[in-house]
Amino acid sequence: MIEMHSCKLAGPRAVLAVLAIAVIAIANPARAADPKPATAASAQDPDAKALLLTMADFMARAPGLRVTMRSSYDAIQADSQRIEFGERRQILMQRPDKLRVEVERSDGERGYVVFDGRWITAFNATENVYARVQKPGSLDQALVYMVRDLQATMPLARLFTTGFPQYLDKRAMSVTFVEECTLFDVPTNHVAARSDEVDLQLWIAKGPEPLPRRVVITYKNAPGQPQFRADLHDWKVAATTDAAAFTFVPPAGAEQVMYLAPRRGSGSPTAPNGEQP
Repeated sequence: MIEMHSCKLAGPRAVLAVLAIAVIAIANPARAADPKPATAASAQDPDAKALLLTMADFMARAPGLRVTMRSSYDAIQADSQRIEFGERRQILMQRPDKLRVEVERSDGERGYVVFDGRWITAFNATENVYARVQKPGSLDQALVYMVRDLQATMPLARLFTTGFPQYLDKRAMSVTFVEECTLFDVPTNHVAARSDEVDLQLWIAKGPEPLPRRVVITYKNAPGQPQFRADLHDWKVAATTDAAAFTFVPPAGAEQVMYLAPRRGSGSPTAPNGEQP
């Protein structure tokens, strides 16, 4: 419901996949050939859906956001064993056209991606290489381009788009209230939603800033029903940011490489939700 695709890069160092290191978060299990139809929305709770849409509307209207995300995801092995991988990322966005995502993976790989309103630049700090593509436009347009054309996996990227409320309203076939939770830094409302492809759980802060504190996505039509989990903390709304945060200056000795987005075709893997932003 919120997840986005993967990308590949090619260059003189085949190990790179620079954009993928900067933005990838979960594996892309192929969607089941014949997913079961969604259950009728008999559990629809208007109050719970209002909580969900209030959160989405707050996110969509925010002029800028900063958040730290600690996430993990299941990689289902050939023998059906479930292996967990994780990462930590710092996300900084400023509407209408700025984004910076710093990533450290559980295996130690580090990098970041920057969108300055004109260029999308991905840097792999471990290899000291970077790739750039020119794409003038808004933040929403950049995210669409990264997902649809570069096929980059951008988990929770929909949270940062202005169309997020409309998307949730359309896709959430069932929304229920689970409980009030006191285990986070602020009291939260635990809400569960379902679409054709995923089960979604959100812990939404109570109060004037209804920001998500935890997200769990279950890809129920994918083999092994893998999950993506993320805890979000250190939120700052409309944080003032130096323009330098969105400006890429190659470090000393950094090598620029070309990227190659995978071709689309019937054999290409599809995101579990089968959706573009």
